[in-house]
Amino acid sequence: MISSIAELISDRIGTMPAGERRAAQTLIASYPLIGLKTVAEFSAAAGVSSPTILRFVARLGFQNYPEFQSALQDELAAQLQSPASRTLNPSSPSGGAVSPMLEATLDNMRETFRHLSDKQLADIAAKLADRRGKTFLIGGRFTDPLARYMAAHLAIIQPNVFHLAGQESVWRDRLIDMGKRDVLVIFDIRRYQDSLVRFAETAHQRGVLIVLFTDQWLSPIARFARHVIAGRTAVPSAWDSSAALFVVAETLIGAVTRQLEADGAKRIRELESLR
Repeated sequence: MISSIAELISDRIGTMPAGERRAAQTLIASYPLIGLKTVAEFSAAAGVSSPTILRFVARLGFQNYPEFQSALQDELAAQLQSPASRTLNPSSPSGGAVSPMLEATLDNMRETFRHLSDKQLADIAAKLADRRGKTFLIGGRFTDPLARYMAAHLAIIQPNVFHLAGQESVWRDRLIDMGKRDVLVIFDIRRYQDSLVRFAETAHQRGVLIVLFTDQWLSPIARFARHVIAGRTAVPSAWDSSAALFVVAETLIGAVTRQLEADGAKRIRELESLR
């Protein structure tokens, strides 16, 4: 299974010198479009030299800059695929329906967690467990059930957890309640939802910390997010799979529950007494 460039960056950014790290951060912030520009334009945007960009590309495993750009172009084409195009061009032979789907889903989970560090998960869990702020969760057309599921669990173990549902105007009304101590968890996979991008940008401007659950090609919301969880979603189907993201969400729910063990248990007992 070929790693996306975003996944390669996640794996190697810890060993990069400062200049290459700036190049990586610039690419993630405008993924993948800045990488499709010339070396000179990329280097100017990152504030580093052209040789630094070429060393960064080599560190990711590419022989040269054109090869790097070709990989980005392939990813961009994958981002833009619709369910109709995936029906017409299945990604794997159609034999039995269950086995290929099951294997692809399990591979997605393994690859997703291979590119996720324990530190990143711990940092996100710590922020979600911080009771000084509020937590808001929202998703797109097909991913909002994950946001609702995660919110339902977090709301049991701590106060001030809100699932944002309904029309965009309803979400935007909640921006007035969002500030620098708060967290906004967003689920957004291809084809990315413009309304979520607009909402994330405004929340970011208000100082809200954004945690993004997305796919390996990265939602445009990545440029506003403090933490990006890039899960594998492609399966031999017309539809992308959110199974790997669901497991990451459950992993974080478990981690937050452990951090809030005493307070969470007390809250659960009080809730049960009210039923």
